[in-house]
Amino acid sequence: MSDVLQMFRKVRAVVLRQGVAQQDADDIVQEAFARLESYTRRQELRSQEAFLVTTAVNIGRDAARRRGRTPSLATEFDLDTIVDAAPQPEEHLLLQERLRRTKTGMARLDPVTRRCLLAQRLDGLTFPQIAERENMSVAAVEKRVARAVLFLTKWMDER
Repeated sequence: MSDVLQMFRKVRAVVLRQGVAQQDADDIVQEAFARLESYTRRQELRSQEAFLVTTAVNIGRDAARRRGRTPSLATEFDLDTIVDAAPQPEEHLLLQERLRRTKTGMARLDPVTRRCLLAQRLDGLTFPQIAERENMSVAAVEKRVARAVLFLTKWMDER
């Protein structure tokens, strides 16, 4: 049994030196042993070890050639286009409920505060731009937006 184990280790080392990945080396060596078994049923060999090494190296080269000719699944398809990124039905319902709750909270804000918040968050306006638009001071706009955010944060946490 130790002779077989020694041959296995030697053949595996040769295959690894040939550039075969470690996860593939055992499969190649096993295939070489299977071919050895099949071959020795029909023919006589002078050196099983030489047969195993040659066979394993050839199997490794054949596998590398096949990989070179055949595009991998990851390069053939863009996996991001296959995966459905849409929310699951439960997530969709939760998002709808959150949107309804946000809408109700926004309706509770006074109109000027709501306009200031939406101008800052949705339109991307700066506080000075909003202050000019609403004829208010910059500090007043900052306070209104801060209070609106605080109110909506508390509002969304209540249930």
